[in-house]
Amino acid sequence: MAIRNILIEGGSGTGKTTIATELERRGYHAIHGDRVLAYQGDPQTGERISAAVALRHRHDPDFISRHHIWDVARVEALIADRTIPITFFCGGSRNFFRFIHRFDAVLVLEIDLLTLKRRLDSRQDEWGSKPAERALILRQHASRADIPSNATPIDATRPIADVVDDILLRCG
Repeated sequence: MAIRNILIEGGSGTGKTTIATELERRGYHAIHGDRVLAYQGDPQTGERISAAVALRHRHDPDFISRHHIWDVARVEALIADRTIPITFFCGGSRNFFRFIHRFDAVLVLEIDLLTLKRRLDSRQDEWGSKPAERALILRQHASRADIPSNATPIDATRPIADVVDDILLRCG
């Protein structure tokens, strides 16, 4: 979708959606990956989870998290379009290893445990608002599970405007 494509990753609660919204507000092209590209599927094959399996596991945050993936063909099609100067793909997926090499830069939003807990406390009716989801997010935060290891860290504890300024500075 752009001449330069940037992946902004991070664990739940690090601010990926807020960053995408602020980038859009400033006139940049941002894709809310968790809203536009995500579905429940097999991270290795991309095969969608059947409705029956999804229904059976709808209260299992670990299953939901493990199968939260992006449509690889759609990601690659968006990246291949060179009509926009820069596109920011914001969100998390358990199959990023299938397309991460296609990005010009990969940034990971990082926050401390206290900030994460404060952000989760403010959630209502979204991922992380239920006790079992929160417990999973806190375990993932401690283990850094499913976070790209070779990405550039971004301190996302600062005010949103400062975080976005930092991202834009790093992306030229």
